[in-house]
Amino acid sequence: MTQIKVLGPGCPKCKSTYSNAQEAVKQSGVEAEVIKVDDIQEMLKYNVLTTPVLMIDEEIKIKGRVAQVREIIELLKK
Repeated sequence: MTQIKVLGPGCPKCKSTYSNAQEAVKQSGVEAEVIKVDDIQEMLKYNVLTTPVLMIDEEIKIKGRVAQVREIIELLKK
């Protein structure tokens, strides 16, 4: 199963990215788990300074901006 992580402290951009990730999974039909990571210590493990961050299977795909539903669907197809 694909794993999607959204890293962010809970700002509006982070919440939007999380919602968009959930919607992308629903629309794409891909079997994926969407996880919200808002613990600062956990985020530091990934060495990212700008949020939100969208990760798919532990690989950073988008950071520092809201990931759009269409973008996430395209990333899930790869």
